[in-house]
Amino acid sequence: MLQKPKKLQAGDLIATASLSSGMAGEDAFLARYLCGKSRVEGLFDLKVTELPHTLKGEDYVHNHPEERARDLADAFMDESIKGIFSCIGGEDSLRMIPYIDYESIRNHPKIFLGYSDSTITHLICYKAGIMSYYGPSILAEFAENGGLFKYTEKWVKKVLFSDEPIGEVEPPAEWTSEFIPWEAGNEERPRKMLPNGGYEVLQGTGIKRGRLLGGCMEVLEMAKGTEIWPAKAEWEGKLIFFETSEEKTSPEMLRRWLRNYGVQGIFEKAAGLLFAKPYDEQYYEEYKEVILEVVCDELGLCDLPIFYNMSFGHTAPMSIMPYGAMAEIDCEQKKFRIVESGVC
Repeated sequence: MLQKPKKLQAGDLIATASLSSGMAGEDAFLARYLCGKSRVEGLFDLKVTELPHTLKGEDYVHNHPEERARDLADAFMDESIKGIFSCIGGEDSLRMIPYIDYESIRNHPKIFLGYSDSTITHLICYKAGIMSYYGPSILAEFAENGGLFKYTEKWVKKVLFSDEPIGEVEPPAEWTSEFIPWEAGNEERPRKMLPNGGYEVLQGTGIKRGRLLGGCMEVLEMAKGTEIWPAKAEWEGKLIFFETSEEKTSPEMLRRWLRNYGVQGIFEKAAGLLFAKPYDEQYYEEYKEVILEVVCDELGLCDLPIFYNMSFGHTAPMSIMPYGAMAEIDCEQKKFRIVESGVC
């Protein structure tokens, strides 16, 4: 089992991190960063600071993966910092791996929050033996036009600030992935919301339990074969969660990725699969067809429970998935529950 970090409390100090893209430090996005920082401070009564290279800008952050890794290690070892929130994803967190100090993470467990390319940092935390949290980032969620979604705010508070069991995670009533440019004049322009259809059960019956493991599929592909890729035994009995990014991966590419998990023997021992809503609902029906073709028709795993259209990915609002937490899916009731606390 993974170590649980301590829950956040009013007045705690949070550090923001640029572990992939350095765009938070660019002049064009600094106002949005400061908006997200202010929201974290105001809505959750937290103090927020930056790590040494958080606002160094895209070129510097890109050229110095060793400094990003040092920021991460220093943040974990700094006893005054109670949590680390990712500024944004990107595409090259992977380049930190040769410089990671796993002992600094293992010996100083604390909250790490982020998604998308932060999947790499989550797998680093997983290898180090601590629970981390797939959820909102400073630029993409906390700085949401017009205000942080109440749904997202609810799950930040319930997962990171409470040591009670998290419980049922209901789907949001509405969703969006509309893109409004992050530029002056758009700060209070809310995105268009659409009705959300709720969870779908593609196959499976009964109630299944398992610990959560997964992330952004495009980033998981980068991690395969590296030192942070979980061993086959680590996937056994897991509820594996997958989401795809704004790149809108083609159904054919999704098919190839799923086949890879199949031939690794990962799906054979899984407790179930959880898929988030695709970005813009692009390929919504096609993804379902591909998932069933690979999992049921090709692999013969027609009893493996599969949930679809969940809200933990690149669409908004989003819930939080704690890596390693025990969760439960009810195929008849179409319900998803996290049956333990995310923090201690």
